Amino acid sequence: MPVKRDESSNVLWTPSHEMVVESHIYDFMTSVNKSSYVDLWKWSVDDLDGFWGAVWNYFSLGDHGEVVLQNRRMPGAEWFPGTTLNYAQHLLARFTDPEAPLISFTDERGPTKTWCVRQVSEMAGGLGHTLRKWGIRPGDRVAAYLPNVPEAVVAFIASVSIGAIWSICSPDFGLLSVTDRFRQIEPKVLLVTDGYRYKGVAHDRRGIGQAMVEALPTVTHVIEVPNLAEDTKAERWISGVESITWNEACRDRAALRFEPLPFDHPLWILYSSGTTGLPKAIVHGHGGMLLAHLVTDFFHFDLHPGDRFFWFSTTGWMMWNIVVSALLAGSHIMLYDGDPTYPEMDRLWRWASEERFTLFGTGAAYLHGQQKAGIIPRQRYDLSSLVALGSTGSPLNPEAYDWVYNAVKPDIWLAPASGGTDVCSPFVGGCPLLPVRRGVMQCRVLGARVESFDPTGRSLVNETGELVVTAPMPGMPLYFWGDHNFERYRSSYFEMFPGVWRHGDWLRLNSDGEAVILGRSDATINRYGVRMGSSDIYRAVQGTQGVQDSLVVDLEGLHGNSFMPLFVQLEPGVTLSNALQTKIRKAIQSALSPRHLPDVIIPVSDIPRTLNGKKLEVPIRRILQGQSVQEAVDPDAMVNPDSLHAFVEYAQRLRARSGKRGE
Repeated sequence: MPVKRDESSNVLWTPSHEMVVESHIYDFMTSVNKSSYVDLWKWSVDDLDGFWGAVWNYFSLGDHGEVVLQNRRMPGAEWFPGTTLNYAQHLLARFTDPEAPLISFTDERGPTKTWCVRQVSEMAGGLGHTLRKWGIRPGDRVAAYLPNVPEAVVAFIASVSIGAIWSICSPDFGLLSVTDRFRQIEPKVLLVTDGYRYKGVAHDRRGIGQAMVEALPTVTHVIEVPNLAEDTKAERWISGVESITWNEACRDRAALRFEPLPFDHPLWILYSSGTTGLPKAIVHGHGGMLLAHLVTDFFHFDLHPGDRFFWFSTTGWMMWNIVVSALLAGSHIMLYDGDPTYPEMDRLWRWASEERFTLFGTGAAYLHGQQKAGIIPRQRYDLSSLVALGSTGSPLNPEAYDWVYNAVKPDIWLAPASGGTDVCSPFVGGCPLLPVRRGVMQCRVLGARVESFDPTGRSLVNETGELVVTAPMPGMPLYFWGDHNFERYRSSYFEMFPGVWRHGDWLRLNSDGEAVILGRSDATINRYGVRMGSSDIYRAVQGTQGVQDSLVVDLEGLHGNSFMPLFVQLEPGVTLSNALQTKIRKAIQSALSPRHLPDVIIPVSDIPRTLNGKKLEVPIRRILQGQSVQEAVDPDAMVNPDSLHAFVEYAQRLRARSGKRGE
């Protein structure tokens, strides 16, 4: 049956009374005497000391003394001075049954394997003992080159339990990408896999593992984690440093011990996408991430003990960290490694049904692809256990909202969110107290004073502007590794509006705080004085039969004031006929305006994307403006580097045309 909704308000879902009163956020809201989410959010950003102090007390994190926020400056805010804690300790604190399932894992081949609390604790304790025996101390770096497997979670818990700083890259990263990241942080211990599988193909990574060891002179010990052992039949593959197998590293069943650490002790190092330049090595702290993730997992995801939490991710995306954080709520986390559409397009929906997922999360590109392929999960699978569906990575178009309620489940809580690696948490997202409206995210998250600014710094309502954060958040980065005097940190976030975090997304807020993200602001389209994001164009093109995907860039200043090519990836067997071009243009003009029409439509075999699925709008614009591929993008940070060839060829054609005109 089609979804029924209030056409006048575009409401697709409203929480039941039972869901509201049983939610963590309702309990917290009543405990601090607030009557609505709007009231609660306003208090959370107006009274930072009161709100974050109340969060600390609500989760019984211990004595925090008299001071919550020592210094309000950005960057450099100082939170909870003098307190100690350990993020890893809280990951396991809410599991009271040692035999309770903690991690379930599968890949393209299946079947599902489940590790209980006792198994994970014993392995992490053994690995922690090994790390201590090797002399690893608080502040030392432990780096991992691992797929999305349970061993990665165990290694994370073990490392941060002793205060080591964790950093991980996915094995689909090439050697240059990984060494660009890990060389900056000088790890002492390296965990490496023998390979990974994707689309049914085994990719041997033993050679890259050995090359990494040779490229990282600070590494003194290596742990080999087999993943393709039955394919490669390799028992050991690293030489030149002391190396042991995973089983050997975890063999001693020592108790898991947690080092008490200062609030701002570094927890992990994440990396910017690395599409241009050396990736930023972003350092987050134990205390800041703990508070940010407690708010996210309890109040905005509404996770409870026993919930089964899944978010499709690789270890190279910050959503892997969010998945691990769900353990804070006592939830059972679900890990998948491989292509989410292999061996069949609806592979993940089948697994969601088999394993009774509670929350299913993924990238918007995955949902758009499922919609485009005509997948209707509810016709094939029992999704009765599924309460919520999350989406992030890029804007989710309104038609995908309709598809979710028609094809997945008519009473599901659809909760798209937007944040980033920079804060490893959302700025805007879902709330179990509020309705879901078509094409709109429900709220600004608690503690995040998110606003939309025009170029002069004026705050906007119901207009599109720069997403900014105008008050400190505990989850903001401590610093970038090796960035002395916060120079690169300031230039990344605080140059446009001094003292205000500018994130780089287009945002439209309404008066209640509901939000729409319209793409990256650094991929701005400026057509005849009208500034716009790219997501509206993608939405219009997406609905055109025969078009699978698209990418648009504005080459302002080329061939006049504005030159905007639209690149389209067509469905198999489809050619870019004049008739199809006319359909695309009509769809854009009908949905948007004549200003949005591209100057030219170009067919390409694939749309360039990062390993996290984001379209490479800015690097492609730079290539078309004459930058070399080496200057504009790191191919090893892409899921499909061969897709660049078509854009390089088009850039050469543009330069040839410009040269002739100059003559």
